Amino acid sequence: MSAAAKPLSPRDPLIGYWYYAIGTVHLLQSRTDEAIIWLEKARSAIPSYSLVRSRLASAYALSGETERAAAELAEARRLSPDDRFSSIARLRASGSGGTPKTRALYEATYFTGLRKAGVPEE
Repeated sequence: MSAAAKPLSPRDPLIGYWYYAIGTVHLLQSRTDEAIIWLEKARSAIPSYSLVRSRLASAYALSGETERAAAELAEARRLSPDDRFSSIARLRASGSGGTPKTRALYEATYFTGLRKAGVPEE
């Protein structure tokens, strides 16, 4: 059985990070409703992980849930050890990179949602 096909165990100490990864993939593929389901599971498992909160803020904003997006963005900012969520430019500089195709997916989904949630460009 491949690692990708292995069932998730609720007792896995890293389960929240698996949920986060699955939610991020759904977000990047514009499957916002699915992203929200998985990212909410991740938030429950690892509530102090700021990146879960920012991904959820983006997904909520893309779904038109602006109040929920704003609340998650505020929590991401509170939990973050730096000011990466103060602008899209800072987020880009903090390492949301990868291949050109992956960067394009982040632009089309994650950053678009964060802009709708209130994150300025600079």
